[in-house]
Amino acid sequence: MTIFQGKARKKFTGGKLVRSRSKRRHELGREPTLTKIGATSRKTFRGYGGNTKVAVMIAAEANVYNPKDKTTKKMKIVTVKENPANPHYVQRNIMNKGTVIMTELGEARITSRPGQEGTVNAILL
Repeated sequence: MTIFQGKARKKFTGGKLVRSRSKRRHELGREPTLTKIGATSRKTFRGYGGNTKVAVMIAAEANVYNPKDKTTKKMKIVTVKENPANPHYVQRNIMNKGTVIMTELGEARITSRPGQEGTVNAILL
C-alpha cells in the first residue's frame, strides 16, 4: 500500500472535502526508513524528477564531530541510548535525526537524516 501525501478527504471541521481531481504520482510518499545498527547497507531510490536519493538501511559507523578539538572521526556505533522521536526505537536500535547514540568516543547526537541523506553524521555530547 502506498502512502498518500496530498490533501485529506475531510476538512478540519469534519466536513467532507469534494475532490476536484484524482491522486497524482508526485503526491505519493514511501515507507519510513528505519535505520538499524549492523553491517552497513544502503538503498537507492528514484526521487521526483528522476533524482536519486540514498537511504542507509543498516549502519555500523558514524562520522562523529568533536566540538572541543574541531575534528571529525569515523567511529563504530555501539547502541542507541535515547530517541526523542519514539521511545520504542531505543529497544529496537532504530536511528533517525536527533537520536543519541553510544560510540567508542562517547555519547553523540545524530545531526543527519540517515533515511534521506545516506550518511550518519553525529556531534559529540
